[in-house]
Amino acid sequence: MQFSEIIGQEETKQLLLRAVQTNHLAHALLFDGSEGSANLALALALAQYVNCEDKHPEDACGRCASCIKIQKLVHPDLHMVFPVANLAKGKNSEAYLVDWRKFLIEQPYRTLPDWLETMGADNKQGNISAEEARNILQKLSLKAYEGAYKIMLIWLPELMNVTSANALLKVLEEPPAQTLFLLVTNQPDKLLITILSRTQRVAVRTFTDEEVATYLRQQLNLDETTARRLAYLADGNLANALQLSQNDTASTDQHTWFAEWMRTCYRQDLISLVKQADQFDGFSKEKQKGLLDYSIRLYRDLFLWQQGAAELLRLPDNEMAFVKNFSKILTINHIEYIVHDLNEATYHLERNARAKMIMLDMSLTFSRLIRA
Repeated sequence: MQFSEIIGQEETKQLLLRAVQTNHLAHALLFDGSEGSANLALALALAQYVNCEDKHPEDACGRCASCIKIQKLVHPDLHMVFPVANLAKGKNSEAYLVDWRKFLIEQPYRTLPDWLETMGADNKQGNISAEEARNILQKLSLKAYEGAYKIMLIWLPELMNVTSANALLKVLEEPPAQTLFLLVTNQPDKLLITILSRTQRVAVRTFTDEEVATYLRQQLNLDETTARRLAYLADGNLANALQLSQNDTASTDQHTWFAEWMRTCYRQDLISLVKQADQFDGFSKEKQKGLLDYSIRLYRDLFLWQQGAAELLRLPDNEMAFVKNFSKILTINHIEYIVHDLNEATYHLERNARAKMIMLDMSLTFSRLIRA
């Protein structure tokens, strides 16, 4: 990927270009951006630029042998590590490289649930295992084949377990010569402090509404009105905008499920709450976490509405209607308690507690709380 293919982000592009041109490029960069930002795209563009055989002042040439190989993600000096689920095919990145290349070339603004769905992970979580750490050390022990740098790109390093994180820390402390680490994260607070201290942070801002709308017009040929509406709803998350543009029903399904859950809690319909807990238990792990994240976000929006900050909300009509109606029966204390429980539920779900028990416990608590 070339820098010119990334919409906006001019200040970050210039920062990276200057670092290479003045020979001040750190051996480990942490591309810190929210989900749907340009952090992965910028890391790929930098990987192409540093090994380009005919660098231009503003970008890689895009035509040399190195550029062509990196664009296809087959350059022998570009190593990639990413979360995988423990399936029959294997539990490290090497086993899924063909699928990963196809997934990434199709669209660099992707999310973890997209990837796990592509690899058929079903009810499993993605992580970077200890076996992966051994592979990293083995790959980096080799000399560069063709390029000026060996490049190790790690997508979502926050999903490393303790063993793999410590192995990465060791190699960051004593990096091999001419090796460049590109860590792409959405949640830097989940990384070891020692890893953060050994990387140079590259802050990647979210896209503006105008940038998202421009991308949708240029890449998907959407009309001006549709592009601006989707950009407004996406709120800087290009991955979300692309899903919305494809008439993806995930967001609608999430709201339908969430709204029905809250109404059932309000009615104190215990039989229906048990059925919903069973339904929740049957969802994939990422879908379960996605529903809890969605619930937290909508309660945040409900709180903003109650505090008179409606101008900060970016909600479609069905979500706005729910916020307006439900805000009439909830107090600030209610919202604080519910959000705390949702966060606790996410914590336990990530540690493989039984989803049905988590959901049923929350449902009974919320049912009592709402009607208190």
